[in-house]
Amino acid sequence: MQALVNFLYRNPKARLNHFRRFGGYINYRKIMAARKLMKKASFALPPVTSAANGLPVYFLTGKSYLYQTLFCIRSLVLACKTNFRFILIDDGSFDDALITSIKKQLPGADIISHEIIVQNIENVIPAEKFPYLHKKRAVYPHIKKLTDIHTLSGGGWKLVLDSDMLFWHEPREILEWLRTPCRPLHMIDCGEAYGYSKKLMEQLAGKTIKPLINVGAIGLNSDTINWHHLERWIGELEKREGTSYYLEQALSAMLIGDTTTTVLLPEKYIVNPDKAVTAAQSGLLHHYVDLSKEHYYKLAWKKLV
Repeated sequence: MQALVNFLYRNPKARLNHFRRFGGYINYRKIMAARKLMKKASFALPPVTSAANGLPVYFLTGKSYLYQTLFCIRSLVLACKTNFRFILIDDGSFDDALITSIKKQLPGADIISHEIIVQNIENVIPAEKFPYLHKKRAVYPHIKKLTDIHTLSGGGWKLVLDSDMLFWHEPREILEWLRTPCRPLHMIDCGEAYGYSKKLMEQLAGKTIKPLINVGAIGLNSDTINWHHLERWIGELEKREGTSYYLEQALSAMLIGDTTTTVLLPEKYIVNPDKAVTAAQSGLLHHYVDLSKEHYYKLAWKKLV
């Protein structure tokens, strides 16, 4: 009966509300058509060479997001006079065709395959000791920004970028951090989005939680991540306050706690830019979340081709 209620009422109602948030069904279809054009245009972008000795930048990506990754990388190299080493992490959807495309458009890029990831995870956070992490990894792809990237061999500091971002001018703060990382780096959100009460987060972490952390650009030290803490935090957060789309952001904020950080100022590194900000290419970096997806698909990427 519950499945029938969801099918006949709740799911259609949720879709209708989603359409309304983006200006109605017709406008939503226009946004999706613009996304399709962006995806097609990504295959015609000039190749970007990944330098073995360049500043390392990590992306979790796959079939559904590679076109965004390519545009983000294209915007980064256009904004900088610096060599980068791009490390692409398989979100579980890589196949031969996608790998061929990556090698063509990002020659020299590191491709971390599903097989390598699985072995790393088994070595660092085996399922018998970390059941919650494995359970979440199976149903919640965002957690892979922690589990799949920070279990890579080599450890140390890693900058992870979301693909749905575009650089408009040189991000000096990010470049300086990449050259000499010594503290966590993060963006500032346009509104608090942890999905859990700060009271519970602080109780579990045993420290103050910074407000408004956004993980569109997030720099963490793999060597300092306590996987046992993450395992316990996930279990307690979900037991007390349920599941949340923002779990990975909450966990990152708990890992950072009250540590001194490199903060990417919101007037330069803009989360959820409106149409005017997008058109003017204000600031250094735009993170296109929520309603700003419309400007991302309809307007922003076209300025790079």
